[in-house]
Amino acid sequence: MKVRVFRRKQTLLFMFSPKSSLFFIGCSTIFLSSCALKKKPDLELPKKSQEYVNPYEPGTYEHFKADKKYPKTHNIWKNEVLLAQTNEANSWIRINLSSQRGFLMKGDEVVVDYPISSGTKTHPTPPDEYKILEKIVDKSSNKYGRMYDAEGNMINGDANAFEDKVPEGGKFVGAPMSYWMRLTWTGVGHHVGPIPLYPASHGCIRGARAAMPIVFEKVKVGTKVIVR
Repeated sequence: MKVRVFRRKQTLLFMFSPKSSLFFIGCSTIFLSSCALKKKPDLELPKKSQEYVNPYEPGTYEHFKADKKYPKTHNIWKNEVLLAQTNEANSWIRINLSSQRGFLMKGDEVVVDYPISSGTKTHPTPPDEYKILEKIVDKSSNKYGRMYDAEGNMINGDANAFEDKVPEGGKFVGAPMSYWMRLTWTGVGHHVGPIPLYPASHGCIRGARAAMPIVFEKVKVGTKVIVR
């Protein structure tokens, strides 16, 4: 590359040969290309945007939470390494009523993130800090369930045994609440149940069937449960 320098009124002028110009153009192109490759994804782009692309590495918790459907998804996330280290001595449960998600925690770290369904406006789940009062794998509600007539036909799919009269020859069958973890002696607990991805229970916190056995195993009577 030939470079000739001329001085004019203390100003340096550079003259380049055609070959040198091509060299600089090529370098500029490479530099701009490398910048484009290294450009970070736009984290402010809303999930509803058609151009939105999950910017995080697949398999990470960040990627799970950045999914377009989160938190309104039936998907469950588990940290298998942390799960192996989690036990009834170091675990606790966090419930987020606004996002309708439950979290098995180890310290400040999320071990399992799963969908829940809390109480409706007329039967709200009270936000508070609780402790698990009892654990029962197989349990049925003695208050809410289904009412059947004498011929075995269901006549009420959302019956209240304390208020609805059982027809002659009929019966009341309590709603199943497996992997029951009682939070209050007035009937609020955490258990397996239908998850419509919005508040739908009579006050209990329903949890996903695929997650509740895992959570149940890792906690004990006395484990902290924070509902916010």
